[in-house]
Amino acid sequence: MQSYFQSSGDRFLAMLLAHIQISLLSLAIAVLIGVPAGVLCVRYRRGQKYITGLFSVLRVIPSLAILLLMVPILGTGTAPAVVALVILAVPPILMNTVAGLEGVAPFLLETASGIGMEPRQVWTRVRFPLAAPMILTGVKTAAVEIVASATLAAKIGAGGLGDIIFAGIGLFRTDLLLIGGISVALLSLATGLLFSAAERITMRHRTA
Repeated sequence: MQSYFQSSGDRFLAMLLAHIQISLLSLAIAVLIGVPAGVLCVRYRRGQKYITGLFSVLRVIPSLAILLLMVPILGTGTAPAVVALVILAVPPILMNTVAGLEGVAPFLLETASGIGMEPRQVWTRVRFPLAAPMILTGVKTAAVEIVASATLAAKIGAGGLGDIIFAGIGLFRTDLLLIGGISVALLSLATGLLFSAAERITMRHRTA
């Protein structure tokens, strides 16, 4: 393992950066889809079962199967990998957004309206701040799942740490499997810790 880093350190850093870039892009798109979809579910309850049902069904499909299905449409590379990861990440963000927004006590909403807040202000100053910890939990879950699943992106030429793992499998090299697996595990752990810190900060401001 030491000799690998000595001879291929630059390549490892390139794969690590590619893994992080794919993960960040997928997470950003998932948040842009999941949070607004959660708001729509709360505002228009009739559509909630259809929106949540759609993403729940899509999530059942294995990420690798989605990757392979996207190849004829989007080709190889980053695009199909991002699509598969977004489909994986949207459900926890969506569900936690709905749970967080619906979990705001009704009397707080009534009080906000009673002191003259407009509906938009109730959402931006009351509902979203109070729901933020729950939403962040969903984003954390999605982020960890994305980082762990982004290894599959290497299967279709998108790069990332999965290149090391699949090289280890193909060459029967335990050292490459360990390097790739440990690196993904540590990156997932760091991602979880980062979002946990953000949750604590959010909770601190909420209770302040």
